[in-house]
Amino acid sequence: MAEPVVVGVDGSPSSLEAVGAAAREAALRGTGLRLVHAFGWPSIRPPPGVPPWTPAAAGVRELVDGTLVKAEQRAREVTPHLEITREVTVGEPLMVLEIESRTACLVVVGSRGLGAFGSLLLGSTAVHLAAHGRCPVLVVRGGPNPTGPVLLAVDGSPAGEKAVEFAFAEAAMRNAGLLALHVWNTWSERAYEGPGDPLNVVVDIERLRAAEQQLLDETLSPWQTRYPQVAVERRLVRSRIRTALIDASHDAQLVVAGARGRGGFTGLLLGSVSQALLHHAHCPVAVVRGEE
Repeated sequence: MAEPVVVGVDGSPSSLEAVGAAAREAALRGTGLRLVHAFGWPSIRPPPGVPPWTPAAAGVRELVDGTLVKAEQRAREVTPHLEITREVTVGEPLMVLEIESRTACLVVVGSRGLGAFGSLLLGSTAVHLAAHGRCPVLVVRGGPNPTGPVLLAVDGSPAGEKAVEFAFAEAAMRNAGLLALHVWNTWSERAYEGPGDPLNVVVDIERLRAAEQQLLDETLSPWQTRYPQVAVERRLVRSRIRTALIDASHDAQLVVAGARGRGGFTGLLLGSVSQALLHHAHCPVAVVRGEE
């Protein structure tokens, strides 16, 4: 069996949505689904003579089993014949998912939940997981358009090459089109427009536009040859990058972005664009780390 799709489970509605999405991803890849439920370490010491804390010893085994049964039922509703395994462990959920990502092809999480898994988009946990996971991370959020394209944020950087590969593969598996969006003038979040803008005064705009178009074409061409069945729309936009991508996500079924593009600080493992998408995109977001 190939590397499984791993999904974090906590019993919340958002978690069950993530299970459904993870089941679909596993079916598309022809691999198994791994349901992972993690308990945080207890804040109190067990009484004398009581063995170290475990789900069974704490009297919550029934609760855990019920949560996992519901999760598995949800997965079966999506893909009845999927191979499903369960993992219940004691540990900090983020660390557990990081470890699971080492032997997974994809980690899927919901945007909100009941426990530590549920704080994903309320704090820095999703950002940390997307930055440090050893495989692509899919955060299930928004209302995806099931007939829409896979939206790829193209920046032309070497670090973004893995995201391009992932987006083409996803589009092929989903029988969907691919919208490759490259936004320029991205070193500032101000949109430079009009003949009086400083950029227009000191730069040959048409030459810059041609260079950005060439970057977009060179990034996509090898992968279009590899995936000829994927219909690709190349879109070059002069705008604020975060605004343009979030707006385009309205009509997409999935957004794919690299963990860090050419516009970010090289010391950061997750760029501001990916963070903005994780918090504000209108459909699920896949963050794909590039080569170290």
